[in-house]
Amino acid sequence: MKNEYTKTGRINQKKETRSNILVSTQYFLNKGQGFTLEDVAKKTKISRATIYRYFSNVDILAAEAALDIRVKNPKDIVDSLDGNSWDDKVFAIQEYFNILAIDNENAFRKYLSTVLDSSTSKIKRGARRKKALQLALEETDFTPKEKNDLSNVFTILMGIEPLIVGKDVCGLNNAQTNELLKWGITLMIRGLNSSGNIF
Repeated sequence: MKNEYTKTGRINQKKETRSNILVSTQYFLNKGQGFTLEDVAKKTKISRATIYRYFSNVDILAAEAALDIRVKNPKDIVDSLDGNSWDDKVFAIQEYFNILAIDNENAFRKYLSTVLDSSTSKIKRGARRKKALQLALEETDFTPKEKNDLSNVFTILMGIEPLIVGKDVCGLNNAQTNELLKWGITLMIRGLNSSGNIF
């Protein structure tokens, strides 16, 4: 996704168009058919110029659409945790995204490889993790800056990127990486609970 384009102007309309593009792409993926950006644009009932504003090539679009099929909406994730404390919600969100990364590791690696190899330098990834964490922290007494900082640092400790570091750099297996990431958040929450301050 071209980050600059979707962050200006009619943001809600652009999010809806992007979502419609992914749904159209999923139609082709589910049929097992090859497709081009132009095919997706026609299915979505948008122009070729419009689709290129969102996705620079078909490989990035296909990889993102495939992953989008598997990932729950952040609101649905948090709504399913209603009644839990904020820190239990954070651990549950981390568990969801870590298991998702483990179960779909090859697809996520392919997506990252496609994105990193593309000429588009500002691709936004992990937005669902951060959004779910922001929703989980919404009712807390933290300041807006603290909520933002916490959602950012917790996002770093979940999903495919830290899984890759744990396995490829540290030589850990899936279970060891998952436990280490849980321990990282545990230490942060313990520090918060003992000091009452984030920094």
